[in-house]
Amino acid sequence: MKPHLLLLHGALGSAKTVQPLARDLSQYYQVHSFSFSGHGGRELVAEEFTMLHFAQEVQHYISRQSLGAVHVFGFSMGGYAALLSALLAPGSIRSVTTLGTKFDWNPTTVGQETRLLDPAKIQEKVPQLAEQLAQTHAPTSWPAVLTATARMLQQLADNPPLTAETLARIPIPVQMLVGELDKTADVDASARFAAYLPHATCEVIMNTPHPLERVNPDFLAGRIAGFIGAIEAAG
Repeated sequence: MKPHLLLLHGALGSAKTVQPLARDLSQYYQVHSFSFSGHGGRELVAEEFTMLHFAQEVQHYISRQSLGAVHVFGFSMGGYAALLSALLAPGSIRSVTTLGTKFDWNPTTVGQETRLLDPAKIQEKVPQLAEQLAQTHAPTSWPAVLTATARMLQQLADNPPLTAETLARIPIPVQMLVGELDKTADVDASARFAAYLPHATCEVIMNTPHPLERVNPDFLAGRIAGFIGAIEAAG
């Protein structure tokens, strides 16, 4: 039987975001994905739009689908949720691969990111993105998703759940990938946080920015499959 692999989307995305990757990996794994609360047309409930709730949703999905110990890939926010879920429920996740996940949330970095979440500026300067967000999250208002995302990032800055101390308690293999040109995750910060994990590697993908659609799909699928394959072979 093929191992189970759960794919988690990033902020402002949905399960559809990872569908191309799911197609590439379905020959090797039983691939699963879902949209986090408030994303992809799911109702936006302010109390549920938190990183803690997203991590709990990962656990709920694993439990409902009876997946056992599952491998997880998380893009950006999805990687943070995956590692937080592994911290909260040891034994449910066998390995995690993250791509473009930002860990160093503080007043400075959150300010830089939330400035990019202004609905009026997006509508004026990048109308095609506004239309994409509207289609992704309908019937939920896409500006409401941006506002909730900004609030969630501020919560991470105020009280980050993944720190040097908590990451050190995650014993599973972790593969951290970050693009050389990623202005969101930051190469140096990614390497620093990977060092806090007991069994983690950090690899820089050359000439690659943050957006998932700008990452070479064959390279990414190969890195995920190679990482999981080594773990499965080791038993």
